[in-house]
Amino acid sequence: MREVTVDTYISAPREAIFDFVADLAARPAYTDHYLDDFRLARVNAVGPGAAARFRLKVPMGTQYCELSIREADRPRRIVEELRVGRRGRNRCVAVYDFSQEGPGLTRVELTTYSEPATVVDRFKEVGAARWVRRRTKKALQRLRSIFEEPPEQPPKRVTIAGYEAAKAARFGAHTGMDPSHAPRQGS
Repeated sequence: MREVTVDTYISAPREAIFDFVADLAARPAYTDHYLDDFRLARVNAVGPGAAARFRLKVPMGTQYCELSIREADRPRRIVEELRVGRRGRNRCVAVYDFSQEGPGLTRVELTTYSEPATVVDRFKEVGAARWVRRRTKKALQRLRSIFEEPPEQPPKRVTIAGYEAAKAARFGAHTGMDPSHAPRQGS
């Protein structure tokens, strides 16, 4: 598989759609039909540097993946890098483009690029383009339904297991050292 492009039109402001897609914690709300065991890899789930790990439900097997947001140009574009397969040796890139088509109408285009690392991986990708096209098209349709037909309950979100924001380390407070007694540079 080299390149697969799908798109849809959503009756919602471009900024709202961008913010929802850039938040990896909300990703299972529209992609859980082909992603399984979705977990955040970092505390910050929004914007550049955000990362997640998951399994792809592919025919005849499972592929482990790690996704990270490399670029987020609000509200135009999100670039994600994926490492797929054994030891993450296959590199993929997903690019979301958001364009304003009219007042309250946004075109969302998702393009995925894939580069298999070995001959065996290249063989495994035979027919993968159709599978990816079907799954990503359905994901964009589910994203559209979240905005156009809001569900009664809030969309599904993931968190980091055991993470409590109120107990997180803040500005050196976790060291037990009072900042007013910290040694100064040059003394």
